[in-house]
Amino acid sequence: MTSGKVLCVIPARGGSKGLPRKNVLPLRGRPLITHTIQAALDSKVLDVVLVSTDDDEIAEIVKEAGAEVPFLRPAQIADDLATTEAVLEHALITYEKMTGEEFEICVFLAPTNVFRDPIWIRKCVGILQERPEVESVFSAHPTSKNYWHQSSSGAWKRLLPRMRDYSSRQIRQVIYREDTGAACASRAWLWREGRRIGDIVEIIPAPHSATSIDIHSAFDLHITEEGLRYLEEHPAAWDEED
Repeated sequence: MTSGKVLCVIPARGGSKGLPRKNVLPLRGRPLITHTIQAALDSKVLDVVLVSTDDDEIAEIVKEAGAEVPFLRPAQIADDLATTEAVLEHALITYEKMTGEEFEICVFLAPTNVFRDPIWIRKCVGILQERPEVESVFSAHPTSKNYWHQSSSGAWKRLLPRMRDYSSRQIRQVIYREDTGAACASRAWLWREGRRIGDIVEIIPAPHSATSIDIHSAFDLHITEEGLRYLEEHPAAWDEED
């Protein structure tokens, strides 16, 4: 079992296009990004919760919410083409150089994924601490739906041959869709190599369909607002989905 330090990075740039200023827009009476910061703090397994941003307003909100902004993200990795992997690598390496600390496990959380349980974060970190052979652990949504892809010739093909099966969803073989923005922990060496997820993984099933909501439009924000309102009024509903 390992017990090295755990760094959490939440990327949140200021120049979002689909929903301008989305990271600071109100959601249930407080800025959107603070929901993810609160989940990170509530997990109780993170040594540092850091937000990577290029925006002064976001930085101030983040600090008030209890996370760190030790530096602003450089412009070259703050545009529409910047990859999440580049942002995570920069945050880890820069913070380690600034502080002299060295992290063993890194956690990625996206501020636009609000429907998460802090328990998922604890499970992700715990598995990496207990099983040294595992490289990454992340939340994923189980589905029995059939998927298609378009080949280079333009023909549509089933993703897997078994997806010819249209039996009841309760007896179909389940596949999993990555929801890494909800909870994803990896070995720090992967981030230093510019990789988010390794090849030897474990998955934390996130069965609720709400985990598919990733806020990038006004409609996404609206249904998230209503979903959170409903869960406040009916907290047991989070555990009821089949």
